[in-house]
Amino acid sequence: MSGTKGYGKASGAGTIINAIATYKGSAFGIDLWTYAEVELGDDFRGIGGEIEEEAGDTRLVERCVELVLRKFDLPLRGYVKTRSEVPMGSGLKSSSAAANAAVVATLDALGEESKAEISALDAIQIGVKAALDVGVSITGAFDDACASLLGGIVITDNKKMELVKRVEKESEVLILVPRRQAFTADTDVKRSRLIAPWVNLAYELALTDKFEDAMTLNGFLYCSALNFDPEPMLKALECGVKGVSLSGTGPSFVALVNEESERRLREAWSELEGDGMLIKRRINLINQYPLKR
Repeated sequence: MSGTKGYGKASGAGTIINAIATYKGSAFGIDLWTYAEVELGDDFRGIGGEIEEEAGDTRLVERCVELVLRKFDLPLRGYVKTRSEVPMGSGLKSSSAAANAAVVATLDALGEESKAEISALDAIQIGVKAALDVGVSITGAFDDACASLLGGIVITDNKKMELVKRVEKESEVLILVPRRQAFTADTDVKRSRLIAPWVNLAYELALTDKFEDAMTLNGFLYCSALNFDPEPMLKALECGVKGVSLSGTGPSFVALVNEESERRLREAWSELEGDGMLIKRRINLINQYPLKR
């Protein structure tokens, strides 16, 4: 294991059902990317890391590299670098994207033989465990991690770490990213659990592929529980958008749009008080780690 390099990438994601209330979630991949490069070798002392262009916390990606190496009983020596297009602390799953990219890059550095032993869901579970270990997630965010690595729309049971369903749906996505950040670890879980019965109704809608209805109901519920102003959602509905939600624990909002509703919503969201940015992307449909079995 001297001086081998590996590369990986994973996407951000948007929320359909936030799993904090019920441990059941749904999310979709967004083509905003996080890239990781991992170098393994005996020259390193332990595992180090850096996040390019940002003085971020490297514990998550370092833990991902460590867990992969432990799985193969290899020396814990390496270095991980990440760079990302996903805004941090915005509800767009920057942690899931970073964890997935780091795991895939580590497996890539180990070579095809090692990669063949690890399925996509195994790889996702390593990143989820790392997120729980370092405290950046409440449920482990298995739903977000599946959307980030597998693409498309996913529905999951986070407690059982079970992928219930994956659906490919094409849509453009308009994202409102306020300037302030909101980190999942700081979320008021007790208030989120109060809305569980109604979040379950939204989850049932998602199971029948009524994703737009599901995410809109989810958005209003979590805006209420987490004390976010639902005005961006109401503006979206006024513009003819069918699916809009607070993404994760905020503060970003995601809307599934077509050409006409995107034009109207861009105008409406631009008029809202508070400075932030608008990002237009698509649902990512590409699996970054084809299932091995």
